[in-house]
Amino acid sequence: MSTPSSLASGPDGPRALRPLLDTVLDALAEGAEARGGPLPAGGPQAVAARVRDAVGDVLPDQGDPNALHTLVRTFAAHSADPAHPLCTAHLHCPPLATATAADLAATALNPSLDSWDQAPAAAELERLVTRALAGAIYPGGAAGRADALVTTGGTEANQLALLLARETHGATVRLVHGANAHHSLPRAAWLLGLPEPAVVPAPAGVLDPTALDQALSALPGPYVVAATAGTTDAGLIDPLPDIADLCAAHGARLHIDAAYGAGLLFSDRHRTKLTGLDAADTITLDLHKLGWQPLAAGLLAVKNPRDLTALHQHADYLNADDDTDAGLPDLLGRSLRTSRRPDILKIAVTLKTLGRTGLGTLVDQVCDRAHQFADLVHHHPGFELYDRPTISTVLFRPAHTTDDAVAAVRRTLLTDGRAVLGRAHTNGRLWLKTTLLNPHTRPDDLAALLKLVEGNTPR
Repeated sequence: MSTPSSLASGPDGPRALRPLLDTVLDALAEGAEARGGPLPAGGPQAVAARVRDAVGDVLPDQGDPNALHTLVRTFAAHSADPAHPLCTAHLHCPPLATATAADLAATALNPSLDSWDQAPAAAELERLVTRALAGAIYPGGAAGRADALVTTGGTEANQLALLLARETHGATVRLVHGANAHHSLPRAAWLLGLPEPAVVPAPAGVLDPTALDQALSALPGPYVVAATAGTTDAGLIDPLPDIADLCAAHGARLHIDAAYGAGLLFSDRHRTKLTGLDAADTITLDLHKLGWQPLAAGLLAVKNPRDLTALHQHADYLNADDDTDAGLPDLLGRSLRTSRRPDILKIAVTLKTLGRTGLGTLVDQVCDRAHQFADLVHHHPGFELYDRPTISTVLFRPAHTTDDAVAAVRRTLLTDGRAVLGRAHTNGRLWLKTTLLNPHTRPDDLAALLKLVEGNTPR
């Protein structure tokens, strides 16, 4: 029997959770049916009004026993569903059911990875999984030494990478990045008080090695070069081997933001696109992109674990010296955060359940779908294709129309709740963006998406 004050863990936790899970699952199904598409219809004001009406008084004097069902149903009915085949705007994956189930266990037990006595199993699981992933990323001589830290995503991982660069090379280290880099990199340089970053042109959407060579030759060191493996706009991969060679020649530290592209490592067919990745000192990856994890599941891989000594902190109530000397693991140096949930459990369950081959199959499926969609666009006289996809992102636009019309069709489909498309400015024009991360998307879904765009484009 579950009551409003029942606990999720402890001897009675499973018994208390079971009927509540039925309530949640029923409400999720009802909400999805009520939504009827990838996004709630009506636009921001209409959605906000419906949510307000359903919630009512947020903090009533007397509790509502139906609140769980009401709010979850409302939440589901008014959410974007990344599992819907026409929800393709962002690097926002539909999570695997097995990972989501594992995440429930992590939430119920609620360990915090800031001291071993709060998270004994999670601490060891994190050590095992991060070392295994670091070894897969750095398969050569660094494999036995490399390590990885769990982060909330690419933004935190990029910030950590620049922090390690600053602590290793000093406060004058300058970030050098391509014009195609993620916004979190220059923002991290600003947060850390680093010199103004140097921006290298990316005329073809990827960092230009000749321009990088010129920038490194003209700038006083030290510097950290940030390359990208999987740009946000088009899913492009910088010429990593050339960039690595230039960094070695100029004595520059190399960070690669592979938040999107690192998942290609799982695929036998696509991993060669990441040749040169293991030359980086630090690498960002997000398994809540091409890893199908619930948010959050980011990591920062570090080639030289000595760099991590910069993160060491001492708090007697968490990592007293005598406890550490007695063998209790010190977890404070594993993150900039103190309280930290065990996101590693869902990652571990996924890796163990699917294996590299299973994950590689999912990667291959979404990459195949992107090529199929690009073929549809290319052969349709009413559309323009930006380029063949590198990973699973396709840029396209209705032919013979204006940027205003491109923006308008996207907003119309969003407001009607019929399709969720992204947008990207490149080559001086506005493009519609599909980021295909749903391995269950079918070819006829792609054809339906194209027909929907065609039928709603203003002429």
